[in-house]
Amino acid sequence: MQALYLDDLEAGFRFVTGGLTLTEAEIIDFAWRYDPQSFHLDTGAAERSPYGGLIASGFQSLAVCFRLFIQTGVFAEASLGSPGIDELRWLAPVRPGDTLHSEVEVLEARPSASKPDRGVARLKYQAVNQRGETVLHFTVVHLLRRSAQA
Repeated sequence: MQALYLDDLEAGFRFVTGGLTLTEAEIIDFAWRYDPQSFHLDTGAAERSPYGGLIASGFQSLAVCFRLFIQTGVFAEASLGSPGIDELRWLAPVRPGDTLHSEVEVLEARPSASKPDRGVARLKYQAVNQRGETVLHFTVVHLLRRSAQA
């Protein structure tokens, strides 16, 4: 994708990424490192859990969704980081073999009142599986450079 700056964005712009399939090994490896709960680590315990089988950590699904968008390069030249994530919700479990892609919508893009070279863009991220189900959504506040023409 073409690199964009704050001034290139308008509310309603949408981006759709390619997909990534999560394997059982990736789910267990992530869980051992960052979210060691039995339904993420142990297939037997996961089968006896309310989920009826192994599921990915919500944090892993969040990271995959964010990564897929960032890897498009849309903000490669403009990104100045982020002060935070708002409205994070996990809606459905992600299982081994699920393929996630990201759908991202610009909610707002506004220049900074105090720093004319940058501004804030609020983007709503959704992770969608191969069945078209939204498995999580969250809003990121991105700090972005303005274009050279601004």
